[in-house]
Amino acid sequence: FRSAKFIYAQVIDDETGRTLAAASSREPALAAPGGKVDAARAVGRALAERARAAGVERVVLDRGGYQYHGRVRSLAEGAREGGLDL
Repeated sequence: FRSAKFIYAQVIDDETGRTLAAASSREPALAAPGGKVDAARAVGRALAERARAAGVERVVLDRGGYQYHGRVRSLAEGAREGGLDL
């Protein structure tokens, strides 16, 4: 989910409906001084790290209707940098 100030991301198992990993730019450790796009990249990297710790290697990006640019693109690139197959 992307709001006007923050971005939130989850890795969800569709079969069981359980959230396996989550990250958001509201976390103080992920708030980037460079702005919202840099914070989204940090969220993507943190999400990838947490998902890999939960045993997830491959995910599908649901943009939630948002265009693939700006913060959404930055989050996806951060997740790829973190080691997720997106």
